[in-house]
Amino acid sequence: MHSSLEQMTVWGLVSEASVLVQAVMLSLVLASLVSWYLIVRRSAVLRRSECEAKVFLQRFRGSAELAQLQRECAVDADQDAGVQQLFQAGYGEYLQLQREPGIAADAVIEGVERSLLVAIAEQEERLEKGLPLLATVGSVSPYVGLFGTVWGIMNSFIGLSQVQQATLSTVAPGIAEALIATAIGLFAAIPAVIAYNRFSARVAGLGARYYSFANELQGRLQRRLHSSASRVAAAA
Repeated sequence: MHSSLEQMTVWGLVSEASVLVQAVMLSLVLASLVSWYLIVRRSAVLRRSECEAKVFLQRFRGSAELAQLQRECAVDADQDAGVQQLFQAGYGEYLQLQREPGIAADAVIEGVERSLLVAIAEQEERLEKGLPLLATVGSVSPYVGLFGTVWGIMNSFIGLSQVQQATLSTVAPGIAEALIATAIGLFAAIPAVIAYNRFSARVAGLGARYYSFANELQGRLQRRLHSSASRVAAAA
């Protein structure tokens, strides 16, 4: 233990902690670094996806010819362009079903709907990548830090049993080094919990926007099918 309170520093307490407490501290620091990497990475992905959704919806609603829009999307394909990929999946399925002879309009719309649901599930999976790890860090880190604290305090009391007289200079260092583990655990957990809640809300918002776009695309394709059927009936 430290011989004097004046010699106590955070680094000194960490370096003189037991091996188990040091391992707990190291694991919490690594968890914090991983969570901050995920926070920065997920924030950038969600920001790009939100901006892309807003821009592409304006292009889609202002485009009179979906075939031209599809060709443009094929040129500037982007992994984070969720709404654009939904459009390509839905409209591509529509074109493929249209080539089948004698297929009913309702069957085409059902096929487009299934394709859009699959594409939405893939996009939601992409957006939620890393969020379970953030939730794990946020929920487990305080308990891991508490474990290190309990272990450090236990060792401190064991050390006190071996001295004749307990003073502040003998008690404080052991308790302080144990509490550092709890502090590191909270430092790792709090940003992870805040980021997880924020990202979950943004993912839910993007998911609602994807379903809204899918309904809008289906409605537009359905009107096209009915218009084509009406022209064929009039010509006959």
